[in-house]
Amino acid sequence: MAFAVPLSKPNCPEKCGNVIIPYPFGIGQECSANPSFTIDCRNVTNPKTPFLSSLDLQVLEVSLRRGIVTVNQPVSPMNCSTQQKELSLGKSLFRTPFIFSRFYNVLVVLGCKNVVTLLTNETTAGVCMAVCRSSGYTPTDTSCNGVDCCKTNIPQLLQEQQIIYRSSDTNTRFCGYAFLVHEIWLLNDYKKYNGLQDNLSNPFDNKFVLAPVALDWEFPLADFELGICRNRPYYSSDGRILYNSSTILCRCKNGFDGNPYLKHGCQDIDECSNSTLNFCSYGKTCINNFGYYKCQKGKKSRVEMAFIAIGAGLGALILLVVAWRSYRVFRRIIKANQKKKFFKRNGGLLLEQRLSSTQNGVERTKLSSSKKLEQATDHFNVNRILGIGGQGTVYKGMLSDGRIVAVKKSQKVDEDDLEVFINEVVILSQINHRNVVKLLGCCLETEVSL
Repeated sequence: MAFAVPLSKPNCPEKCGNVIIPYPFGIGQECSANPSFTIDCRNVTNPKTPFLSSLDLQVLEVSLRRGIVTVNQPVSPMNCSTQQKELSLGKSLFRTPFIFSRFYNVLVVLGCKNVVTLLTNETTAGVCMAVCRSSGYTPTDTSCNGVDCCKTNIPQLLQEQQIIYRSSDTNTRFCGYAFLVHEIWLLNDYKKYNGLQDNLSNPFDNKFVLAPVALDWEFPLADFELGICRNRPYYSSDGRILYNSSTILCRCKNGFDGNPYLKHGCQDIDECSNSTLNFCSYGKTCINNFGYYKCQKGKKSRVEMAFIAIGAGLGALILLVVAWRSYRVFRRIIKANQKKKFFKRNGGLLLEQRLSSTQNGVERTKLSSSKKLEQATDHFNVNRILGIGGQGTVYKGMLSDGRIVAVKKSQKVDEDDLEVFINEVVILSQINHRNVVKLLGCCLETEVSL
């Protein structure tokens, strides 16, 4: 955009260290909406570290688009006990505007010495029990698939982490870990702790004391003219709505960007200032309007017309000979460069890096060509549409080997969410279950991911 969109209150700092702090969060009480959203910027490290004052937890990220704040919560090993024990994990969120995000978090149990039951309102909300791997096993993935490690989903509106556990062995002091964590941790940080890998059946690492967890939050809309609020939807990989959360998420209307929680916080996007923000073809002029843009057919100047006439006269004979061949060569080059550009912009390099770090990842998830998917869907024929969701359109297709597939064509790429998209692909590529649609591959060389 042609200008920076304000995210915090006027005359308030927008960053603490490397973390952006948008309103209703704010550094100090005068910059936050209320004490629950106050950020304390501490000189713990260089650069400074933000802490959520109401919970005294380190803040890793605040996302307006997703309506979550990611914090580091304390983690400690479980004491072995053959008797059933009740244990509270981490911080309680009672009397706060935050809840543990059901979509981003899972309950993880490391080790195979315990049966762990998650409670909510004194009723069972989930059970996690891992089986022990035979001796000599070397871990090859971080999927936490039930062998020496298990994970389970959490219920909606969870504000307290209460578990019941029982150990099968008391020969040691500690019997593994049970903790709530952002699921991305399993991909990015699990293998960083050597102590958690040395003895998978009974892991322990004295450096493992914190784990990231995502908290859903909500706040009333302030920009009533240009903002919009609704129950936040969570989508499956094929574009279907899994469920609507009970918490409210606000955003700026299409054509605007900024912070809807600030009065006049949503501002017009100047799509004409950046060619990637508009779809005006060559020869047309982009005209920005309030909330939208339009493409107008432009008129050539006299100088341009003169150059065209002279060039046409002098080059007619040469063009007749080489035009067709040159056209085909240049078209291939342009398409190749465009595909490389889209591949890089859509996170292809990041995906290749993630897949290369996960053994057998390349075999499970293939990077398909756009031509292959266009043929499979009859060039994305409208008659092939299966459904349209908030994140894209799903088409029915048939591959060259006869397999029937669903091809999801995303909406316009948001570069802020690229890492979330890539992490989702990596996670889904490792899932092989008869009740879950298998991810065959993806295509990143088009303007929007497929």
